Amino acid sequence: MGYVFATSACICCRRVFSYNPHKVPSTRAFSQGGQREPVCRSCFDLINAKRQEQGLEPFELQPDAYEPLPEEEL
Repeated sequence: MGYVFATSACICCRRVFSYNPHKVPSTRAFSQGGQREPVCRSCFDLINAKRQEQGLEPFELQPDAYEPLPEEEL
């Protein structure tokens, strides 16, 4: 049994990070052409903190969003 993970730069802070490509949070907010781009855990936490300050519900984080994906789930 093997594992797979994706790596790319966070659309918000541009730091490279690894993630489960099926579960990582993503946004079109800063994307060129409207393509969804992944958001790192630090930026995800900051976004949710800002939402809570504004009285909004935080976004839900999928389990294992920043963990490797079992290869049989590809």
